[in-house]
Amino acid sequence: MTDAAPPTSPARLLALAAWRFHVGDRLAWRIAAAIALSFVSAALLVALSGHNPAAAFAAMAAGAAGSPHQLGVALNRATPYLLAGGGVAVCFRTGVINIGAEGQIALGGVGAAAVALHWPDTPSPAAAIVALLGAATLGAAWAGVATAIHLGRRVHEVLATLLLNFVALLLVQQTLAGPLGQSGAGFLQSPEIPAAAWLGKAPNLGAHAGVFIAVVAAALSLILWLTPFGFALRVAGRSRRAAAYAGFSMNGLTWGVMLLAGALAGLAGGVEVLGMHHRLIEGFSTGFGFKAVTVALLGALEPLAVIPAALFVGLLEAGSLSMQRQIGVPSALVAVIEGLTMLFVLAATVRRT
Repeated sequence: MTDAAPPTSPARLLALAAWRFHVGDRLAWRIAAAIALSFVSAALLVALSGHNPAAAFAAMAAGAAGSPHQLGVALNRATPYLLAGGGVAVCFRTGVINIGAEGQIALGGVGAAAVALHWPDTPSPAAAIVALLGAATLGAAWAGVATAIHLGRRVHEVLATLLLNFVALLLVQQTLAGPLGQSGAGFLQSPEIPAAAWLGKAPNLGAHAGVFIAVVAAALSLILWLTPFGFALRVAGRSRRAAAYAGFSMNGLTWGVMLLAGALAGLAGGVEVLGMHHRLIEGFSTGFGFKAVTVALLGALEPLAVIPAALFVGLLEAGSLSMQRQIGVPSALVAVIEGLTMLFVLAATVRRT
């Protein structure tokens, strides 16, 4: 008889097979080609508008990474996309279409602000940590509401998560008009959060500590490829019938992946409030959740690939104003590039069965 294999060897073999598949399938090359095609298409549009494409892209690059400060701005913009996009990618990979990151991010900001504003006014690094935990908890709780509606009342998860986004935004409004609002302010916002709860920033760069928190989201790839839970998620994403036949609980997997994604989205909202605005402001996260979907798709639903996808979008957005200011090309071109890139990436990564 042969010796029994160590318990971890199947997971490691699966991970190795997955990486070989990606290399053999030339996924990275196809995504790179898709991005190149999107820039070529955007260059044609810039040329048709009467501007120099090379000068426009040079101005965009200089605005995105022309100095350490500008690079820090780009990293800060990419951070919430990376956190929320990683969660969305895992949901989509499981076959759960979670479109609720927008509301989860917004309520994550409420959770962070509520904890920070009620924390004892003493300098302590625990203030930021507990505030971020509050953000993740509220984001997960809001994702749990959508999951309960989906599983309990058989409402499709797209409808449940999408419509709850608008409810969440109204809740933020009401919170700022009530218990967390700053009296006498000209618009809906909270008082400034005590400095003890602010996220520290790297000197000469301006990138806040949330950037490093977001990179930890790369651990999602380890969960997806090296754990039994991740294996169950991948099986469910390929075939729910196969997952049920293998004995996996689809309800349990849906709860697990939605709570995980909600916590990451809530953390994204907390990072934005504690690292950028230092107060809760109405509309602080407008568009972030849908941008997270874009980032997840650009990363081909691979959590590790979401990191360069989020950086790509963050750099584009950081450089767009510079391009508009120096060359006169509308900053809306960035949205065109993002849309074209997403279409080309989807076309490049689709698998024919």
